[in-house]
Amino acid sequence: MFKRPYLIIMLLAVVAFGCSKYQKLLKSSDMNLKYDAAMMYYEQEKYDKAMPLLEELIPLFRGSEKAERVYFCYCYCNYQLDLLYASAYHFKKFAETYPLSEHAQQMLFMHAYSNYLLSPISSLDDTDTKKAINAFQLFINTYPEHELVDSSNVMMDKLRVKLEEKSFANAKQYYRIYQFKAAIIALNNTLLDYPETNHREEILYLILKSNFLLAENSIEKKKLQRINDTIEAYYTFVDSFKESKYLKEAQTIFAKASEMRDEYKLKNS
Repeated sequence: MFKRPYLIIMLLAVVAFGCSKYQKLLKSSDMNLKYDAAMMYYEQEKYDKAMPLLEELIPLFRGSEKAERVYFCYCYCNYQLDLLYASAYHFKKFAETYPLSEHAQQMLFMHAYSNYLLSPISSLDDTDTKKAINAFQLFINTYPEHELVDSSNVMMDKLRVKLEEKSFANAKQYYRIYQFKAAIIALNNTLLDYPETNHREEILYLILKSNFLLAENSIEKKKLQRINDTIEAYYTFVDSFKESKYLKEAQTIFAKASEMRDEYKLKNS
């Protein structure tokens, strides 16, 4: 019945000894000892132990034969510990510091991939998404024949879809809160930025409807122009989607806009 507490005490003693040994290593002034230990921890995938040692060794080994290996391992420690902002920075810095290294191409890709992993869902801030796209483009431009170019393009496409979804969602939000003038501008910008968007049909319909609702609530001197904009938006829509699920609603809007135009001309003739 006394075996279990005894084993726990022994285990705690072993852990305490290990911690004490590691703390002594951190305080040691023997840089070669620290290098060997850092490489051992790195190979054992104990990145949390390797990283503090490597961080200390980077400036001390700068210019030496071991400098590149130290920085290489340090970059990957950041990545493996999910310190992605740091890994993105250091992977790129490695590629810039050691452009002739056999690892330079790999590190520039990992710079882009770290940014890719930082990219949030489309509804959130798109800063990291744009950074990731730029990083992949830099990698592709720098190493156009690299075997990871195809993978980079696939990931760039996924990132662009996020930007497209955010652009469309933002534009649609203007429509939902009755800011029709802003909605028209934002929806048109989405089409300009993403001409192949899967939302094209809905966007053109929302442009039509926004123009109509804007015209309907316009002051007299702006009404005719906005009615004409509505009619033009209708023709753009039906020319693109002759069998649209929104066709019936679009035809109703067109009929009302045409009637509004006739009334306006009669009133101002």
